[in-house]
Amino acid sequence: MSHQRKNRIVTPKDEWSTPDWLFNLLNEEFHFSLDAAANGANAKCPGYCDKLGDSIKIDWFYHSCGGSIFLNPPYSSGNIDRFMAKALEESKKGAVVVCLVPCATDTKWWHNYVMKAQEIRFIRGRVRFVGYDEQGKQIKNSPTFSSCVVIFDWKAGIIGNPVIGKTIEQPRKVPG
Repeated sequence: MSHQRKNRIVTPKDEWSTPDWLFNLLNEEFHFSLDAAANGANAKCPGYCDKLGDSIKIDWFYHSCGGSIFLNPPYSSGNIDRFMAKALEESKKGAVVVCLVPCATDTKWWHNYVMKAQEIRFIRGRVRFVGYDEQGKQIKNSPTFSSCVVIFDWKAGIIGNPVIGKTIEQPRKVPG
């Protein structure tokens, strides 16, 4: 007998939120001032760019006031490529951009952008992103792929040949 969800998921595909435990872990290190692909319901920082609006067109470095930028881009077709190109561009202006993306070493965007990052951190296990059902109840769901954290920091001086950084361990029992 298979498990079936009682309520329909209403969170649109590109609006699933980063779990708090992962964002908080990264925020402790990078002190984010801008969430570059969010909306009012899933933003992790007081400063955020609406990914459904003009996020790609605005200057993230300017809007972050020179602080670090968090990016969990929309994963639908073509969006990761556009957002990762923007992350690389903003890092060249001096921003530190930390991206949560699928491990997709077989894609053009991976080779065009991720391989120009300074660091890649793999996440052990599948990330359980946060969404909502039609009753407004929070639900967590894992995609069918693994995720990683890609760090663009051109101030570090290394361009290309990213370092494989420490593995991110998920808590055994992921808090709320």
